[in-house]
Amino acid sequence: MFLGDLIKQYRTINKLSLRDFASRCGLSHTYISALEKNIDPRTGKPIAPTLDTVKYVAKGMNTSIEEILKVLDEQQEFIVNQDLSSNHKDNKKNDSAIVFIYGTIPAGIPMECIEDIIDTEEISADMLKGGKQYFGLRVKGNSMEPEYLDGDTLILEKADDCESGDDAIIMVNGNDGTFKRVFKNENGIILQPLNPEYSPVVYSNEQIENLPVRIIGIVEEIRRKKRRK
Repeated sequence: MFLGDLIKQYRTINKLSLRDFASRCGLSHTYISALEKNIDPRTGKPIAPTLDTVKYVAKGMNTSIEEILKVLDEQQEFIVNQDLSSNHKDNKKNDSAIVFIYGTIPAGIPMECIEDIIDTEEISADMLKGGKQYFGLRVKGNSMEPEYLDGDTLILEKADDCESGDDAIIMVNGNDGTFKRVFKNENGIILQPLNPEYSPVVYSNEQIENLPVRIIGIVEEIRRKKRRK
């Protein structure tokens, strides 16, 4: 049995949707779906989750990592960071991890984020220390030029808050996401584009609470492919 098989079995027995189970775990429902299909969308080969993922799945099932590992096949592979490498079945260090790129995020007007997995990127396993989680989105539009270009891939640390001046992904009304530089003051927040052709968007503290307006990720890295001349 692979991790995805175990998740699907648990969901079926407990009559949980993908979103419900993902919410229990603190993971994306699209990632849970990929685990159940047991396919890495980049390679087409069986997916190799991190041991941190197993920890979150164990939380969702209200069980221990050890109990989950007991029922998994020996063929189930994992991506591990260096601190956990002694537990890897080949006892070899793996200094990278996979981040799923879930779709595009507009660097312009807020619109619904696409949640389908469209690609993957590798990050240093050291970035996972301290239980940090990452996801990726692709920039669409030019409101964050010249620092961020249309087509850039953002590696984002999952977060529900940020410092004033951080470049972040902000969700508005629960479904609409936008990418801006966030400035905070006592009255609320300002979502500032870097392209002077665009105007900033201001939300009061009341709007932040009622719409709601919330941070979901902070830019950690930019991945940019070479563009043809």
